[in-house]
Amino acid sequence: MAVPKRKTSKARRDKRRASSYRLPKVTLVRDSETNELIVPHRVNPITGMYKGRKVIDVE
Repeated sequence: MAVPKRKTSKARRDKRRASSYRLPKVTLVRDSETNELIVPHRVNPITGMYKGRKVIDVE
């Protein structure tokens, strides 16, 4: 059975763990009407539009 020659330092251990716990980057797209960055496949909170249709009333 393989046995480590040296103890893994806390910094090396934490660097390895940090890569798997990192949050994925948010994807943003430009809105065709307002030209602002928005999250895709969501209702635009500024205009209330989704796929070119008015879905919610924005005051």
